[in-house]
Amino acid sequence: MAITKYQLRRPTYSNWGDLDDMSNRLSRFFDESLLNLNREGGRWAPPVSVSETADELLLTAELPGMAEDDISIDLENNVLSISGQKNEVREEGDEERRYHVYERHFGSFGRSFTLPRTVDPNGITASFEKGILSVRMPKVAEAKGRKIEISK
Repeated sequence: MAITKYQLRRPTYSNWGDLDDMSNRLSRFFDESLLNLNREGGRWAPPVSVSETADELLLTAELPGMAEDDISIDLENNVLSISGQKNEVREEGDEERRYHVYERHFGSFGRSFTLPRTVDPNGITASFEKGILSVRMPKVAEAKGRKIEISK
C-alpha cells in the first residue's frame, strides 16, 4: 500500500474550476520543487513569530532537531540575522530506503529582520530551549511612553 500526502480538495461546483485546477497544479509543482531542493540540502526558512509588549519585542523561531551550536545570531547596522545549518540524520544502511513522504527540512537557513529604532540593541538577549529560539529585544525608555499629568 502506497502512502500519499493528503491534499485538501476544492469543491467541484466552483465557477472558478479552471483557476482552481491551475492553482492546485502550481501548488503541487512548488511543493515538489521545494521538496527536491531540500533533499539536496537546499535552503529553507524556519517559521518565526514576532510579538510586542510595552517593554519589548519577542522573536521566536522553530528550530526542531537543532543544537544551540548550530545557530548564529548577528546584529549589524540595525539588522538582526539568524542563520544556521541543520544536517540530515541518516542511519547506516539507509542508502536503499525509499521515502513515500518527506517533509522534513535540512540544509542552511538564514532570516534577517530590520529592527525598529525603538529597540535597544545593547539589551538584546537570546535563549534556546526545546527547539525554540527566543530573542528578546527591549525597547528604549523613550519608546515606552509615559503618562503626562495636566498641571492646575
